[in-house]
Amino acid sequence: MLKILHTADWHLGRRFPSFPEEAQKKLSRARMDVIARILDVARRNSVNAVLCAGDLFDDPTPAPDFWEGLAATFRNHAGTHPPVFLVPGNHDPLTSESVWAPSHPFRAQLPAWVHVVDRDDFTFELAPGAILYARPCRSKAGENDLAMALPAREPGDARIRIGCVHGSTFDMDGYQTNFPICRDAGVHRGLDYLAIGDTHSFRDVTETSSVPTVYPGAPEATNFDEPGAGCVALVALFRHGLRPRVEREPVAFWRWIDRRCRDLNELRTLLTTPDLDRHVVRLHLDMTVSLSEESEVERILRDLQGTDATHGRAGVLLVDRTNLTLQLGSGGIFPDDLPPVLKDTIARLDRLIADASDETEKSRATRALAHLFKLLQSQETSPGRPL
Repeated sequence: MLKILHTADWHLGRRFPSFPEEAQKKLSRARMDVIARILDVARRNSVNAVLCAGDLFDDPTPAPDFWEGLAATFRNHAGTHPPVFLVPGNHDPLTSESVWAPSHPFRAQLPAWVHVVDRDDFTFELAPGAILYARPCRSKAGENDLAMALPAREPGDARIRIGCVHGSTFDMDGYQTNFPICRDAGVHRGLDYLAIGDTHSFRDVTETSSVPTVYPGAPEATNFDEPGAGCVALVALFRHGLRPRVEREPVAFWRWIDRRCRDLNELRTLLTTPDLDRHVVRLHLDMTVSLSEESEVERILRDLQGTDATHGRAGVLLVDRTNLTLQLGSGGIFPDDLPPVLKDTIARLDRLIADASDETEKSRATRALAHLFKLLQSQETSPGRPL
């Protein structure tokens, strides 16, 4: 039996500009951290090879922190290793100026068991009777099917033959696919397994075929619309003509969830999510709350987000407040023993809300009530603080 680990789409160096600065660093570092876990999975499963099918960097000339970091991850991973094969993808194509170029210092820092696919006719004998064929992307866009460019099986060749390329099997009328891959390329070229990269969710696009053509997905998600991300593929090949066994193996630290809360109870429930500190949460507050409920909303968000002094319950949090609105008026939540001047202010604001025809005026008056309510609450927790 031949065993391989198939991974792709690491996107080292990817930026996350829609997140706060500290969250950006967490998500960018996670892309490097997952590489060591992938190598651990490979060793634990005694694989014969690790195939990395493109887009390993987010662009062909990443900052030194990322290529030096990847080389150091390989060098510092102790013990014996199966060969690792790095295939340039469309995000990080093989060019004379890219990180994959033979003259780039990255290449000199790689240990001998890490191989860069820098030839169109790349082959490697993985074991007696098993051979790898791979081909790099040489540009960010292309019309050539790199899988169909792999050598076809010759008559009498009984070896296990594995292909590894980067591209898309997406097929829709009128849609121009970048580096298109024929869904039956594995069959046409006489392969036993076709390892591909591009799509960030795990998918076997040929479940009914004798030759699996598999996207392992990104080992760490890059967005909220990648539900099948966070895995590598473990592949067991027995002999030519027998369909390999393909299994998903989770490796991600982060889980990305998109949550819409329409009332306070749904927001409270979010706090009970297991391992919330390992979640990237995009939270949409689609609710109307009273003044007292708004205070609880803010307390929960502070608990999730953290402060300068405390860690947040959520690992990374994005909050969309677009549809968070306040109920108009005080709602009778203020205590009865307030000074007369405050009671009069509250009553005047309530009358303004009741009588005003301009929604902006109503909203401004309600916001003033909310501010006053928060000031009174701060007095309860810190007596003596001036209003």
